[in-house]
Amino acid sequence: MATVTKKELIDRISERTQAKRVSVKRIIQAFLDEIISELCRDNRLEFRDFGVFETRTRASRTAQNPKTLERVEVPSKRTVKFKMGRLMRENLGASASESAQAKKGL
Repeated sequence: MATVTKKELIDRISERTQAKRVSVKRIIQAFLDEIISELCRDNRLEFRDFGVFETRTRASRTAQNPKTLERVEVPSKRTVKFKMGRLMRENLGASASESAQAKKGL
């Protein structure tokens, strides 16, 4: 599995749209900053057919250190949950079934 960086995405979008790389970088960074800002305000972000980002609060719990077996209190914390949308689910599902068929030799 390959890792795609923000820089690579900027280069791809810049090439595809014929827009200057600096402009694309500024727009993508503004977009990401807005996502972070809205999630910090506990707002839900919905991008139709792509997916939904929303914050969740994990309850505090007692955990155990595996080395010392000592009990440790873990405080509650906020996390981000992503639920994929219809198009992503269909595309990922299609690629997963195609991969499975290719492995079987069909």
